Amino acid sequence: MSLSDPIADMLTRVRNAHGAELEMVEMPHSKMKSEIARILKREGYIRDYTTEGGAGKRTLRLYLKYGPNGEKGIQGLRRISRPSLRRYTGGAKLPRVLGGIGIAILTTSSGIMTDAEARKNKIGGEVLCYIW
Repeated sequence: MSLSDPIADMLTRVRNAHGAELEMVEMPHSKMKSEIARILKREGYIRDYTTEGGAGKRTLRLYLKYGPNGEKGIQGLRRISRPSLRRYTGGAKLPRVLGGIGIAILTTSSGIMTDAEARKNKIGGEVLCYIW
């Protein structure tokens, strides 16, 4: 099955897994999804992620994070740039998610990074999604 927007599919799977309070969620692997998972782990939104399978059918597995009282590690996520409407921003106008509480994930000429890293490097790019 081909997907027209694999990043939106990834975010929807994570949102649904959190709603069902699952420990982990699986999805088809891609380099971009793996980089987004790396950022989510580094920023503390998920516990861990792994890539499994051979060259033909690789799977990305995210291990979701919950607090001691069942609080979700990811309170919300939103896809910004879509295949039908790309959203780009310059280095001077990078978005702040909830006043800096959340992160924006961007794809830039230097790779996939958060809004804070892009602000530090003074580069813009395509805004993929917001996570808070």
